[in-house]
Amino acid sequence: MTTEITPIATDAPLPDLLGLPISTVERETGLGKDTLRVWEKRYGFPAPTRDAAGDRLYSTEQVQQLKLIRRLLDGGLRPGKVVGLSTRELQALLADNGTATASYLSKTNSMDRSVDGAVEELLATIGSHDPQALRHALGTAQMRMGLAPFVTELVAPLTIAVGEAWAQGRFEVFEEHLYTDVLTGVLRQAIASLTPQPVLQGPTVLLTTLPQELHGLGLLMVEALLVLEGCTCVSLGTQTPVTDIVQAAQAHRADIVALSFSNVHKASAVRTSLRELRALLPAATALWVGGSCHALHQMPLAGVSTVQQLSSLQPLVAQWRHAH
Repeated sequence: MTTEITPIATDAPLPDLLGLPISTVERETGLGKDTLRVWEKRYGFPAPTRDAAGDRLYSTEQVQQLKLIRRLLDGGLRPGKVVGLSTRELQALLADNGTATASYLSKTNSMDRSVDGAVEELLATIGSHDPQALRHALGTAQMRMGLAPFVTELVAPLTIAVGEAWAQGRFEVFEEHLYTDVLTGVLRQAIASLTPQPVLQGPTVLLTTLPQELHGLGLLMVEALLVLEGCTCVSLGTQTPVTDIVQAAQAHRADIVALSFSNVHKASAVRTSLRELRALLPAATALWVGGSCHALHQMPLAGVSTVQQLSSLQPLVAQWRHAH
């Protein structure tokens, strides 16, 4: 069920005080400043006003539309198909994709009825605005299931479900942020409590995202699974420039650089950045990429390994060890 958003009255212009600066819009939507400017020029949307200094200000309605657009991009649609559509049209597209999304989750995450029910229960807990209850529920599930199944069978579909609930108006941004913050704490605690694997050797994996990629929860999920495999993980967080990634990989003697991408990037920009990074990294340093960005799966790049699913990490690590 979708929630209709009441449009902001248009009989009078919005005062500047009600507009949001571009830095806030970037943070709230996950869409980079450059992307917003390109769309403004190419599609005529968003259409910000200007303050006295000439800086862009975005109305709350446009920000809501941008959030919906981001969800559709994460689902595989191209900007030309969705940028500029009304809130109602964007919500209709999300509703149409709901059945396909549920089918995809069922296939990729092997969600049985018990896990599906657990996702719904956790969504309700998020909506109750009780961080302690959410932390207890996630922590209990992690201890009961074990870290690897917790990440692949529960957290992965739950994260997508939270995004869909937000896009459909069931959750507000602060509720999505609450989920991310609590889950980050649970995963960090679980990773810290793991007993080191003295028998296994390597690899050392450097984890990060490229500039304008604000989403770091996927990196943390990957880190949890890699640590379980005995890898040494070095996380730089999000939005690391290519040259800094190369310097960090050299400083930490990384065997593998692992990057996460959502679908907010243009395919050409993703490929250009990966080619540049691949050329700058030593040939012996592997480059792994994954995420919802469809450009990663459309045209394989030489020297770049694409992680199709979280379950692919274990055989990739085993393959690296066998080769070394």
